[in-house]
Parts: sequence; C-alpha cells; structure tokens
Amino acid sequence: MGLKFLKINPADNVAVAIDPLKKGVCISVDGKEIFLQEDIPAGHKVALKDFAENEDIIKYGYAIGHARCAITKGAWVNERNIKTNLEGVLEYSYSPKLAELNIPNRNLSFMGYRRKTGEVGIRNEIWVIPTVGCVNGIVNRLADSLRRETGEVNVDAIVAFPHNYGCSQLGNDHENTRKILRDMVLHPNAGAVLVVGLGCENNQLSAFKDLLGEYDAERIRFMECQKVDDEYEEGMNILRQLYDIASQDARVEVPLSELKVGLKCGGSDGFSGITANPLLGVFSDFLVAQGGTSVLTEVPEMFGAETILMNRCETPELFDKTVHLINDFKDYFLANNQPVYENPSPGNKAGGISTLEEKSLGCTQKCGKSAVKDVLMYGERIHSKGLNLLSAPGNDLVAATALASAGCQLVLFTTGRGTPFGSFVPTMKISTNSKLAVNKPKWIDFNAGSLVENDLMDDIAERFIRFVIDVASGRRVNNELNGFREIAIFKSGVTL
Repeated sequence: MGLKFLKINPADNVAVAIDPLKKGVCISVDGKEIFLQEDIPAGHKVALKDFAENEDIIKYGYAIGHARCAITKGAWVNERNIKTNLEGVLEYSYSPKLAELNIPNRNLSFMGYRRKTGEVGIRNEIWVIPTVGCVNGIVNRLADSLRRETGEVNVDAIVAFPHNYGCSQLGNDHENTRKILRDMVLHPNAGAVLVVGLGCENNQLSAFKDLLGEYDAERIRFMECQKVDDEYEEGMNILRQLYDIASQDARVEVPLSELKVGLKCGGSDGFSGITANPLLGVFSDFLVAQGGTSVLTEVPEMFGAETILMNRCETPELFDKTVHLINDFKDYFLANNQPVYENPSPGNKAGGISTLEEKSLGCTQKCGKSAVKDVLMYGERIHSKGLNLLSAPGNDLVAATALASAGCQLVLFTTGRGTPFGSFVPTMKISTNSKLAVNKPKWIDFNAGSLVENDLMDDIAERFIRFVIDVASGRRVNNELNGFREIAIFKSGVTL
C-alpha cells in the first residue's frame, strides 16, 4: 500500500497525512516529488512548496493563515510556523451564492412522540428541573427515588438537571438562565416535568410561569420548597402523578420533516474537515431536503469562514443578522480584553489544527451547502425549518445545551479526540478517525473515519441516515447508556 496523504482542494499548497509519514520518504503530489524534511503525524499538514515569510497557506481552497517564517517544501506545517490572518471586527458585503442541491424527498419517517402542542419528541422522559442551584440536592434525590421506585419502566429515563444559577445574577446572565430553563421545560423530549424552586431566588416561580406562556398544566408541575412542609414527600407525590401520565405515551409514525438536529464538533483533529464534518454536511442537506431542520452554532468557530455562511443567507435581512451574530461575538471577546482569534485548544493543535481559520473551515462543513433560513439568538427557539444559525460559544456543553434548548431533539457531535459528555437530549458522537472509534467504543456511536479507508461518502451517508432514524425512534446512544446527562448555561457577567 502506498503512502497515504490527501490534498483536499486543487488550490491547496499543503497536504494532510492520513497515516504518519516518516522523514526522508518521497511523496508524489500533482506529478511532483516531495521529500519529507521531518516526521509528519497523522492529521497534520505537509508543505507542498517553499513558503516565504508572510506567504498564505492554503487548505480547503482558502487561506488558513500565513507563514511566520520561511517554510521548506516537505516540512511539517503547524502552529509553530503558521499564524492566523484574522483580525478585529470587520465590515461585510452581501454576495449571495445559493446552491441548487436537487436532493429528492424520500418520504422517510421515524417513530416519535406527538405532543399536545403538535411538537414531536424522540424520547419520553421525566425531568426534574431546579429554578436555582440551591435545590440541586433535592432534585437529585427526587429523581433517584423515582428511578428506584419505578425501575424507569414505560418511560425512557428519569433525570434531574442540576445547575449553578438562578440567583445572584444580573441582566443578560439572569435572562439566559430563565430562557434555557424555559426551553427545557417546554422541550418535547420530556413527557413530564417537575420544576422545583426554593422560594427566595431571583428566578421566582411566578415570573418563570409567565415566561413559559401557554403550557400543558397536566404534564408540567411546580413545587416551591419553602412553601411546603416536606419537599421530599410533596415532590414524590407530584412525580408519581406525572409518571402515571407519561408512562401511557406511545410512539407513533412521524415524517422525517419533524426532526430537528443540532450540529456540533469538539476535540477536533486534522481529519474533522475531511471525514465526520463533511458527513454531517451531507446529512444536514439531506434532512433539509426532507423538510427537516438543522442548527449550526459555535460562533467563534465560524470566524474565518463566516463569509461562506453570510453569502448562503436567503435574504439581505438574514445576512444582516448573521453579520451581527459574528461581530457581536467578536465585541464580546474585545469587551473582556481577550484575543478574538486564539481559539484552537491544545487538543486541536495536537490533532493537526493550527489556526482558527483552519478549524472554522472544517467546522462549517457540518452544515453542508443549504441556504440559511434563520438566525437565532441564544435561548431562542426554532421558528423556521431548514438550516438555522444559533448564537452560542464553542464550549462543548454550553453549545450543546443551547442547541437542545433551541428545540433540537438530537445533537450530532463530531470529534477527533473523543469526549463522553451528553446534553439533555441524545448527544451522538461521530468519530473522525477509526482509531478513536476502536479505542473508545463506549464514547463513539458512529465511525466516519472509514471515509479515508475504504468507504464511499454515498455508502456511509446512507448508513448514517438509517442510524439517525433508529436513534430518533428510540435506539439509545452512548451518553444515554452511560447516564452522562447535564446542562451548562452561558455566563458573561457579574455574580453577586
């Protein structure tokens, strides 16, 4: 077998090592022989030409930064010799480039739970949600007791979601907490919810009920601990009633157009933009063509690829909202005296990602080529089917929580380094390389790494479509099997 490497785009002046490449060996690229000047780890870049200082380095057909110094042909290109081209808040112009995808509607369906609101859940769970962190111990005890008492028979799970907030918060932080908790309470993956308050917190139950708007009072109940004699007995009485109601629910056939998925990546590597992220892009376009919805977030990981998304906006108004989405997040960094473009983590760099542009150009492949149909603020719920952009940071748990809160029933999470976490909806892990899938079978649900081995995109995409439908119909993913379920709420300001 020959040496394995990949030049992704004809315009690229670097190639990616698929397998580790040894110093001194010769590779042939576009008919030219290149002798490697040093060992190149898998997922990392090799220079296909001599670079002068400040010369652009091209990957995915776009500049991912410039050379910090002269780089010799055949050398290892990494964060030590490449620097971002990005800087500051920018002005943008709208140059729409909307693709015609011509993907047929296959009239597929899944088995889900149709709620009174008309929304569809892919799980039928009982959730215990605190308004404030002071009652975390109580909600954990209540959920644990109901699990033991019922054995979770006839419901998919019984889960408490403790968090640290709900009091001593001001302004946007307080509103962020209220909105995320509201979105959870109304989420269709919950067949029943008990909201537990303390009584003296900022996030008062009376005001929180007003924020909910119309809700199913049979399935959403409330308890204020300072106003009851025994919060454990009162809470268990309510939960038993909710269990009796939710345990009667049954799955029904639902068109795939009702599926809403979040698109997320974390612990990326040099294969992310070659295997798993493009696979999600193919799936996202397919789902949109079926009338479904996908949501892309991680705004700081759009920096450097934002114009691609802006020019896919269906209207000038959406373009303007996307400009604000990007520049508002840059202003947030600047207001906190932090560098805007120092994003790739140590794990990203070890995996072969050197600059934010490189990460962003790989990350944005998760949303395919569909037109942008809407732009959502943090804590806002989905209004429009099709591809949506959502304001949230790159942090894995904060972003995944935001995607679920927007109304996604499922988060699709690509990773090249691996992570076990799960949000409050099923959080499916898709590996970018086969080694990770083999080493972490209790973390990884689907392996996209075979795309650089023997699999064709059409074949693996079809398997992935079927797998997602199975999960939407009740098949559990690893975070559910392991009981890894948690939430994180975005915080940007003062704690009193």
